Amino acid sequence: QVQLVESGGGLVQPGGSLRLSCAGSGNIFSANDMGWYRQAPGNQRELVATITSGGSTNYADSVKGRFTISRDNAKITVYLQMNSLKPEDTAVYYCNYRRPIGPLTRDYWGQGTQVTVSS
Repeated sequence: QVQLVESGGGLVQPGGSLRLSCAGSGNIFSANDMGWYRQAPGNQRELVATITSGGSTNYADSVKGRFTISRDNAKITVYLQMNSLKPEDTAVYYCNYRRPIGPLTRDYWGQGTQVTVSS
């Protein structure tokens, strides 16, 4: 069993900042990839950023230069620092843990945390 618990969402004005956290527990290993995805109303869930256990990162073009993903392997926690927020960043943000199973992968998700960017 894998549990992912997000925190840190909220309402912020355009240009503001928020920091999301996701704490993992259960049958989870720090060697696997973790990341953040988001889903706005009427849209599909989309990748925001991912990070490997070694610290290699990948970002969606829309957040490059504004968002920073990081992780603490000892705490099995992943963070998303979001700066210069825009109204189009408004969405439910989901933490993701990806476990390789042979040639396949299995995704685990947190419950999501709402981020609203509005004046």
